[in-house]
Amino acid sequence: MSSGGSPVSDVDSSAIGGSGIDGSGIDGSGIDNVEPHVPDYQGACVSNVLPAILEVPELGGDWLPAATSQARQVVVFVIDGLGWHQLEARRSLTPTMNEMAGGPIDTVAPSTTATALTSICTGVSPGEHGVVGYRIRVGSETLNVLRWTTENGDARERIVPASFQSSDPFLGRTPTVVSRSEFAESGFSQAHLMGGTFAGYRTTASMLVEIEQSIAAGQRLTYAYYDGVDRIGHEYGHGRHFDAEYAFADGLIGAIIDRLPPEAALVVTADHGQVHTGDQLHAFHPDVSNLVQAMSGEARFRWLHCAPGRASDLFDAATAHHGDHAWVRTVDEIVEQGVLGPHVSTEARQRLGDVAVMARGVGAFLDPSEGGPGLIGRHGSVTPAEVQVPLLYAST
Repeated sequence: MSSGGSPVSDVDSSAIGGSGIDGSGIDGSGIDNVEPHVPDYQGACVSNVLPAILEVPELGGDWLPAATSQARQVVVFVIDGLGWHQLEARRSLTPTMNEMAGGPIDTVAPSTTATALTSICTGVSPGEHGVVGYRIRVGSETLNVLRWTTENGDARERIVPASFQSSDPFLGRTPTVVSRSEFAESGFSQAHLMGGTFAGYRTTASMLVEIEQSIAAGQRLTYAYYDGVDRIGHEYGHGRHFDAEYAFADGLIGAIIDRLPPEAALVVTADHGQVHTGDQLHAFHPDVSNLVQAMSGEARFRWLHCAPGRASDLFDAATAHHGDHAWVRTVDEIVEQGVLGPHVSTEARQRLGDVAVMARGVGAFLDPSEGGPGLIGRHGSVTPAEVQVPLLYAST
């Protein structure tokens, strides 16, 4: 069995300073950049992984070789929250990934699960598929995409998933989709996984069985999703639990490789990285919140919605009070700078706010209406720690 070489690294691991247990080093500093890290939608980006495997091998360039797309069977394993920079800080815990070929690529913006998984599965940018965040303003309601609920409850009949997101998942193919059983009937699954044959799992051991059965059935493409890394990072931050989860995920990858038949390939990637936010939470200044009618997005990529004619005032206030720890952009700037991709559809633009506030350091911005448990690890913004994810591959 050949993994094809060693990973390409653009990070000096000697500068990391340990496993990142206290959120220091690459997990918690060095991300307060002058400019946002705008994803490379035309090149090494998660939205191009399936197109490179299924249709245009040349699209993979030197980050996903044609040999992978030419394999008889391919397993694409998406590990939620597996950031490139966090992986680099934990190389002593990930011997299997260390032996795989590949390196860092970009996820999409905002760097959040709902948006990125939709781009991975459809092969298009957020501006095209329209799932532009974790919470999206739809008329007078705010849709929680992962739960497919609004403040008025279950929204699957009022906001029909297949209409809300109409790009064909898996480029019209019908792969096996291996994901948690409880996700099978969710609105979000209907929006980004339709067309695949859903094979639900209850435990990680049964996930491996479902992958093995898909391969044995002769499926050309098996898409598998695991959310443990992200869940642990959200709840515990980037300490010992997070380290243990990276080691566990590495073991899962090794177990999948052991199950690959001849002339098969495994491609490992992620939807986003994550930063250790802790208690660094910012409330919007009254000069800002007094102009805001609603918020969408998430804590590290907030969309502020205001009354008609007040967008300029809102931008000025947000810049004055929060520009030292966030990138503040108008909706026009977000579109023109290609943050959501080279093209933003009319439908997608209607779901955006008037002003975007994107965290630069490790802080997050509170929305009083959001509710839910406090999170220690977060993502969503356009720092390298959140945007850069691994693209690793092994073949038999």
